[in-house]
Amino acid sequence: MMTPVQFLYHTNTGRALLPFLTDRRLSRLCGSFLDSPASAFLIPGFVKRAGIDLSEFETENMKSFNDCFSRKIRDGLRPVCEDPDALIAPCDGLAKAFPIREDTVLHVKECSYTVSSLLGNAHLAARFEGGVCLVFRLCVNHYHRYCYIESGRASRNVFLPGVLHTVRPDALDVFPVFAQNCRSYTLIRTRTAGTVLQMEVGAMLVGRIRNHYEERDVVRGLEKGYFQYGGSTVIVLLQKGKGPSLERYLEAGRTGTEIPVLMGQRL
Repeated sequence: MMTPVQFLYHTNTGRALLPFLTDRRLSRLCGSFLDSPASAFLIPGFVKRAGIDLSEFETENMKSFNDCFSRKIRDGLRPVCEDPDALIAPCDGLAKAFPIREDTVLHVKECSYTVSSLLGNAHLAARFEGGVCLVFRLCVNHYHRYCYIESGRASRNVFLPGVLHTVRPDALDVFPVFAQNCRSYTLIRTRTAGTVLQMEVGAMLVGRIRNHYEERDVVRGLEKGYFQYGGSTVIVLLQKGKGPSLERYLEAGRTGTEIPVLMGQRL
């Protein structure tokens, strides 16, 4: 049976609907509703379908659907690896990695994503040539807050508006999805891993990427921000020869598999 995403991206009727469904004005309208108390009736069904254990989260001020979706986890349930030589997962999700060669970040089915199209900046992209791209895909049941992947001096957040497409794999053989979605990135100057780029990518009906800070010293594990409703992705770019070995995740990228991770754990 064809999924809704397959219908949208693989049929003429679905593709005709995409300009409307991926318009940021619709995303803002949906976001306003999901922020309002009127959306609270959606919470029980969402929690049941996604298999979320609300006892793990702070629920005292959960007054709207987005309060539930961007819920904050209780203290101690996402401990941060303290090994200074380790790299941590910046979020819960499904992870894989790709080598950055000749501006290519990754290949997914028939789509190619380059660092320069991802960043909208060829000069910045050149700094990561020969490095590694880590991709963390969040599903609706995942915890949708994310942290800084490493300690250092964080730059301002650079926001790149775009057409909001889903990040589901079904869509990737039709559109270069990451290059078209809205996204926000931050550069972190670290002592042990050079300059690390951490990017958040929005998806269909994700109206906002909420980042907390601008240009400050940060520590690994500090909450960087959160997504509101929809599937989402966090991307990390590492410079050549910097950081620990990520062979397990590179193998996942080569084989088209994904490795479940939790925010704060050693990669």
